[in-house]
Amino acid sequence: MIEQHPAMAGGTAIRLVLRPPRVLSGRQFGALFALLSGTMWVVALLGAWQGNVFAPPFALAHSLIVAGALRWVWRLGERREQIDVDATAISVRRLDDPAAVADGRTVFQAHPCWVRLTVGQAGHEPHVLLDSKGVRVEVGGFLAPLEREELAGKLQEALQVAAGRAKAAYPNDATSQT
Repeated sequence: MIEQHPAMAGGTAIRLVLRPPRVLSGRQFGALFALLSGTMWVVALLGAWQGNVFAPPFALAHSLIVAGALRWVWRLGERREQIDVDATAISVRRLDDPAAVADGRTVFQAHPCWVRLTVGQAGHEPHVLLDSKGVRVEVGGFLAPLEREELAGKLQEALQVAAGRAKAAYPNDATSQT
């Protein structure tokens, strides 16, 4: 999901906040785990009742694996990237690292006139790359292919506006979401 915040305080011409789409809430993830492991435990207990002594240990292992997989998927959904573009700089920050957010560290920072935006193809999916002074960073790697193409268009427009080659066409509202 791409959230666009135009005309931010502090001189930022545009701010893009990227985050992967989430299908389930935390409560729904918990319900999914309860359903999956509960079903497994019912089958395991029926198996143990019929004489299969290995069913409960395998059910325990299965429950731990499912819990770990669901936790991993949930953590992947917490990724965020923030891209700020103005007349003096473009910066990319990864917001999933609390230490980096507290320090204000950026993954990529350069003057917009010296940034090259590349949309590369790896297989069937586009990859949006920012490149300047030998530093290359991929942005929006967790987005869907169509969202990456949309991101490339928004970044291209923002870079042209920041470099003075185009007029700003940002909406006047505080936040527009796509």
